Amino acid sequence: MEKNRKCLISAGPTREWIDPVRFISNPSSGKMGYSLARQARDRNFEVQLISGPVSLDAPSGISIEKVETAEEMRLAMHTNFPSADLIIMCAAVCDHRPQVRRLEKIKKDVFPNEIDLVQTTDILMELGKIKKDSQILVGFAAETENWEQNAIIKMKEKNLDWIALNDVSQKNIGFGSDQNEITMFSSSQKKVKLDRASKEILAKKMLELITE
Repeated sequence: MEKNRKCLISAGPTREWIDPVRFISNPSSGKMGYSLARQARDRNFEVQLISGPVSLDAPSGISIEKVETAEEMRLAMHTNFPSADLIIMCAAVCDHRPQVRRLEKIKKDVFPNEIDLVQTTDILMELGKIKKDSQILVGFAAETENWEQNAIIKMKEKNLDWIALNDVSQKNIGFGSDQNEITMFSSSQKKVKLDRASKEILAKKMLELITE
């Protein structure tokens, strides 16, 4: 790859606040996204990392912007998207948020049994609609059933060049783990299985595959 090409990567979860002390989120640790950022840097990309709230040290030599909510993630991705050559949407963005965010803590004796939710914007879908032919757009699919079918449908619907499939029903890999196993699918009908390994090794193999 040429030097000074730009890579935009999202990582980690988002938080959608119910009130000042409670939120909806997911178990994403950000480890896969941070590994991808380091590996892209080592392949001479200029890397912009958009990170949700994680407990990881910022990688050296990488520009990082920290966000919290899905909407903050969306705005940061759109801001950096036009100048990026490679975009990897690795973040586990919350699909829903509370319809109303309370400004004061809800006391436990009056906490509602149900909370009205609204869908957050599908960031990857939006990016796929404005993607240029010169850009490579990569997404992730965290699935528990009908893995391959769901991943391929998502790739086509969102106009992705590649999608990385995670079977998150398996124990000891995926969310929070240092290891993972991934199956890569491309819009040109390639299928490549990356066997269980550390996320750092998998990130290196993913970048080699995507940029070959």
